[in-house]
Amino acid sequence: MGIIKVTNIKVYAYHGCLDEEGKIGSDYRVDVMVKANLQPSAYSDHLADTIDYVHVNRIVKEEMGIRSKLLEHVAKRIIDRIFKEIPIAAQATVAVSKLNPPIGGDVESVTIEMTLLR
Repeated sequence: MGIIKVTNIKVYAYHGCLDEEGKIGSDYRVDVMVKANLQPSAYSDHLADTIDYVHVNRIVKEEMGIRSKLLEHVAKRIIDRIFKEIPIAAQATVAVSKLNPPIGGDVESVTIEMTLLR
């Protein structure tokens, strides 16, 4: 089993429970970790035998573009797409961080992290 990470994906999106969050948006950071059998690609040196970072990045950007009230909902959609579109993915962890959240204080970020097994 191996691990592929795509970290610090920066996205501007419109998630949140407040109406104003849907209008003005916020900066987000997404980190993805996928566990899979990487032995075939280690021997073959073929992209088709591994997890393509570009594909993971595209999934994140597309799902972050769909408004949700909760970051948990976004993370679950990202993981669902990873499992649907990347057959070798055995486990996925997604962390979604809202940077400078509007929570009435000097807070750098809030983060939810979700891990699911296929």
